[in-house]
Amino acid sequence: MEIQRTKSLMQRGKIGNCTVYCVKTHRRRLRLPFRLVSSPSIKFEMMWKLGFAFLLVAAASICEAAAIFSPISEAHRSAALELFSPAAGMFTSLEEASESLRTFEVLGIEIGTDLKDSTCKSVVDALSSGSPNSKDLYYALRVSSVLKCKISEGDLTGGVALRLKDFVKDAKSLLDFYYSIGGLVLIKDQASEVDVLLEDADGIFRSVKDLSQSDGKWRYNSNNPESSTYAAGIALETLSGIITLKSSEIDGNLIHALKKDVVKLFDNVDKYDDGAYYFDDQFVDASGHQGPVSATSSVVRGLTTLASTSGSLNIPGDKILGLARFFLGIGVPGTGKDLYYQIDALACLDQNRVLVPLILSLPASVLSITSQDKLKVKVTTVLGSTGPPLSVKLMQVFSSGSKDASIINKELKFDHKEAVHVLDALPAGVDVGEYVFAFEIALSDLEHKKIYATGGRTKVPVYVTGVVKVENDKVEVLESDSVETQQKLDLPGKNDVALAANHLQKLRFSFQLTTPLQNPFKPHQALLKLRHESGVEHSFVVGNSGKLFETTLDFLGLVENFFYLSGKYDIELTVGDAAMENSFLQPLGHIELDLPDAPEKSARPPAQPINPYLRYGPKPEIAHVFRSQEKRPPQELSYAFLGLVFVPFLAFLIGLLRLGVNMKNFPTSTIPAAFAILFHGGIAAVLGLYGLFWLKLDLFTTLKTLGVMGIFLMFVGHRALSHLASASEKVKSA
Repeated sequence: MEIQRTKSLMQRGKIGNCTVYCVKTHRRRLRLPFRLVSSPSIKFEMMWKLGFAFLLVAAASICEAAAIFSPISEAHRSAALELFSPAAGMFTSLEEASESLRTFEVLGIEIGTDLKDSTCKSVVDALSSGSPNSKDLYYALRVSSVLKCKISEGDLTGGVALRLKDFVKDAKSLLDFYYSIGGLVLIKDQASEVDVLLEDADGIFRSVKDLSQSDGKWRYNSNNPESSTYAAGIALETLSGIITLKSSEIDGNLIHALKKDVVKLFDNVDKYDDGAYYFDDQFVDASGHQGPVSATSSVVRGLTTLASTSGSLNIPGDKILGLARFFLGIGVPGTGKDLYYQIDALACLDQNRVLVPLILSLPASVLSITSQDKLKVKVTTVLGSTGPPLSVKLMQVFSSGSKDASIINKELKFDHKEAVHVLDALPAGVDVGEYVFAFEIALSDLEHKKIYATGGRTKVPVYVTGVVKVENDKVEVLESDSVETQQKLDLPGKNDVALAANHLQKLRFSFQLTTPLQNPFKPHQALLKLRHESGVEHSFVVGNSGKLFETTLDFLGLVENFFYLSGKYDIELTVGDAAMENSFLQPLGHIELDLPDAPEKSARPPAQPINPYLRYGPKPEIAHVFRSQEKRPPQELSYAFLGLVFVPFLAFLIGLLRLGVNMKNFPTSTIPAAFAILFHGGIAAVLGLYGLFWLKLDLFTTLKTLGVMGIFLMFVGHRALSHLASASEKVKSA
């Protein structure tokens, strides 16, 4: 039974918020929950895992009886923006757009103008394209109902409405009826003047009703004998649409039989220990297994839609409230589909005509008895809206691990400013620890009992914290059970004891813990740790008897566990609990142990792990000293060498003058002259590039630039030299 319950919790998400809360609350206390830990690391790990598993079971048992359900929060809005962000600025399909926009609408999230325009364009294209698929038309109309897209009345009257009516006549499966009937209902809501009434509503109603089963589930078509809970929700929504579109009365016996089917469907609803109700679906079709979230959401939508068209349904209020608890209990889903199913179902429950569920939640479920925190209770709808006038009473308080309860029966005061019900002081006897508070909600107006579902007593876990007093703390060295050395401690203050002992002596450590109400307090962790200077550690649980915590280390029996290592041992004390506000991990000082030499075949100390900081941390800085700069020649010698460099250039200029260089052959025509100028300019640029290479450019940059310049020079030089060659031939021929 326990294994089956655990699988059920895993399928649901481990009771959502309840499990998350319990894990967070117990995170600190689950650090070292074992009874005896000494030396061998293997035993240490095994006992740690066993203790961890034990406390997980204990935490789960607390959550079974009491759970915290909170209405829709900002976390859901953040998840919606992340999961439904359209790729490339537009939705991939109208179905995705419909689910995203429905979620945004309920959560109050506005979309951008560009996204709205592109989506409405897709809607208009789908409605005017003459699509033979009723599913596309249905989702296009759903998107239009949210975005208020501008659609001409002619398209709705002459095109879409007539096509949907034809789809109704030709429908063979439940989904065919669902999309076509749903599309006609959406047209009626958007354009009431369009004729969407069904001439043979009674016959269509019977066709859909024939797919129902004796257990309240429905088949998708007459050829498939498998029934589905998800299909039941679709069928209820479809039949309510037929009632809305009827042009003549439908047989009352059919509607009466339909309401009986709803009751049968709820007879098979599943329930969790925290009062949450849900529907599972064993049917698997081409789209896969629907799962509890989608199946329950489908039923909720169909149920609330049917109630709005055919009057009240005989559904108990605790089951309506349980459905709301199921969707709130799953927290924030990780997929867009599940988030849409959750938000859509909660929106339907928030505005349904059966019963509107009211959720009792705690803004803070961890209270400090030292700070005298006040218990605050908030009652809202599933979407966080303020509930009707009501009162909240604290009826009982259960202590953790006990079935006995204190009878309180005290009404909380209502704070109009914060819209919360406040308990000024915690009940007498409530001390540091874990409790379950049982509340009852009483509506002020008796007529509201027909509108709202409050359920019976609501149990929620409350964790009370406080400062625990440490008294009579001391450490002693014993020899033959007589105190040889004793030192007082100041916990959790600063301590620096210095002790010495041999293997024939004992070390006794003791202290007392009391709560703010002077009750004994037992933390989840009370550990004494001795750490040898070589790094070997030994941990011991400090046992307790009432208020007194005491442990005695007999070194004669521990020499093997200590690996016969003499020397200095640092002493460290850990006292911690989630409810203890002054938990501490305190160094106490050290003790010098004189142990006998190790025998030849005795166990050796385990190899100590390498400090990852030393392995992967920053390496020491490398200081490199460059060689001293070589001595340079005198400045006069450098200038003399520079002058010698310019001598060949001057000789070049003189040679040009002696040869009679002139510009007679320089082209005079515009285009050849331009190529000649570019050619000479390119040569000058190459020379300038050489200079830049000498001053600052690297070799690779210079070569790339020179390659580009070379191609340019080749082109303009070829054109300039071709002109000179042709001019020379003309002169010769003349």
